[in-house]
Amino acid sequence: MEKKKVDHDFAVNAFRVVQKATGQSMQQNKAGRLGGLKGGKARAAKLTLERRREIAKRAAAKRWGKLGKE
Repeated sequence: MEKKKVDHDFAVNAFRVVQKATGQSMQQNKAGRLGGLKGGKARAAKLTLERRREIAKRAAAKRWGKLGKE
């Protein structure tokens, strides 16, 4: 006898029922995704050259294990 393939467990199905009953969308938050894509570039544009260098030096030191206890 072949087993029936179950896509989701009981909790997932219950969650879907509640979402549909309350009218909430189950789609991803597109605005949040777009904001995340823009965030890094916006932050980099705001940083001064001096601050970017500082961040880069700390990252390199961490990467190569040459940063003391800070």
